[in-house]
Amino acid sequence: MLLKKTIKEAENVIILNHPLIKHKITILRDKNTKTEDFRRIMKEVSLLIGYEVFRNLETENILVETPLESALQPKLKKNKICFVPVLRAGLGMLDGFNNLINDAKIGHIGLYRDLKTHLPKEYFNKLPKNIKDMTVYLLDPMLATGESAINAVNLLKKNKVKKIIFVCIIASPEGVKNFCKYFKNIPLFIGSLDKKLDSNKYILPGLGDAGDRFCGTND
Repeated sequence: MLLKKTIKEAENVIILNHPLIKHKITILRDKNTKTEDFRRIMKEVSLLIGYEVFRNLETENILVETPLESALQPKLKKNKICFVPVLRAGLGMLDGFNNLINDAKIGHIGLYRDLKTHLPKEYFNKLPKNIKDMTVYLLDPMLATGESAINAVNLLKKNKVKKIIFVCIIASPEGVKNFCKYFKNIPLFIGSLDKKLDSNKYILPGLGDAGDRFCGTND
């Protein structure tokens, strides 16, 4: 309880509290949710989370002709935005974010968890040119130990990215604490802050392995 209270007081941690987000995460948690439904709901919850993540995007007024008159109206500024899902599970969040800003650049970071050490191993990365000049939204549904997130952020920093925002659907208190130990100034958006990690470093109550459930490889 004390750890959760400390997390909620951290300035860079944003725990989203929207009934639709909670509702859809509940569907994702259900072990009886089929693969096709899991994919659809992950996209939907990511889109809802995206509305909150993009709340502070800058706009500028442009002149438009409505059927009745000319009017100055707000439009998003030409932001240099890049979405970087962490493979595999992060792909499930990409469509929701891309539906909101469909001219963003897209990169990929591939990590898998060693079953013995529970530490991430990098197997792939492909990032856009000039990513250092972009705002990067790092997408990974599960923040468990935090090691994959830390690894991915460090990879982006090696590529001289200055502005990073990490977005997840479910996080453990241990993972958030670990992430914030290294990155106190990187915004961390969380759909649900769960109870704890189990002995195998899975989030409780969690939803199981998001990558397996999204890809259908758990059937």
